[in-house]
Amino acid sequence: MAFVSLLNGAMKLPLRALFVGEGMQVERAVIWHIRLPRILLCMIVGGGLAYAGAAIQGLFRNPLAEPGLIGVASGSALGASLFIVLFAQSVQGYLGLYGINAFAFAGACVSGFLVLGIVQRWSGGSVLALLLVGLAFNAIAEAGRGLLTYISDDEQLREAAFWTMGSFGRAEWGNVIVTVSLMLPAAFWLQRFSYALNLAQLGEREMEYTGVDSGRIKRHVVITTSVMVGSAVAAAGIIGFVGLVVPHLVRLVIGANHCHLMPLSFLVGSILVVGADTLARLIIAPAEMPVGILTSLLGGPFFLWLLYRQLGGAEL
Repeated sequence: MAFVSLLNGAMKLPLRALFVGEGMQVERAVIWHIRLPRILLCMIVGGGLAYAGAAIQGLFRNPLAEPGLIGVASGSALGASLFIVLFAQSVQGYLGLYGINAFAFAGACVSGFLVLGIVQRWSGGSVLALLLVGLAFNAIAEAGRGLLTYISDDEQLREAAFWTMGSFGRAEWGNVIVTVSLMLPAAFWLQRFSYALNLAQLGEREMEYTGVDSGRIKRHVVITTSVMVGSAVAAAGIIGFVGLVVPHLVRLVIGANHCHLMPLSFLVGSILVVGADTLARLIIAPAEMPVGILTSLLGGPFFLWLLYRQLGGAEL
């Protein structure tokens, strides 16, 4: 899929452009400075979202759960909107280029830490409380974004709206390096808890009976998925349905063993987002559709079909 994406787009590239330099400087520049970093960013963002989605679904023991339930994605979008409306016009250069990414990542991490802290203090860390507090933070973040939208001018409004639709149009090697340096260590760390997530399917009390500290597992999963989702949203905006559909689809094929489910979800998420981004660049070329819109348009009906098939056509 990455190879197909590398050669196709608004500008069709021949295969020899990968290897021959003479007379094809423009084609090689397109490959090495535009398409290759974009494809790598698609891979790491799509894989990270799917990986985090598999972990959250295991934590909540619910295949309909996704990272957005704990307020991380909404917090990230609020941070990005805050930078666009209040700071984007006053900073230039390097800070202006990466400021939105830094604010989006900070918003995700702050939301994750606050949700986890409130749940630990009020309820001792129950999964139901984590869900409810996350939903409350989603509402607060959306209200904050609404207020920022109300006070923004037309240019800021357009910038914020385009960013929240999700796009890889600003991908460059700097974004790739930063996202990889956050995403891959978090994924390797989270993989250490795959067996504990298998035990979590028995229930919190039963998991404690096996000698596993359920509170510790919840803290690590929430914090690590906050880092993963925050870095993904900071790099590309909000890419919908990847963290929901991909783990569910992989689970239908290989089962619920998280030792295998999470790595394969990373692979399938990478393939899905690279394919969606390629289609987004081709469908209305030379313009491009925001990939977040495309994943939602394709993911929503597809997930309904999966749900209908799993339930055997029964009433929901």
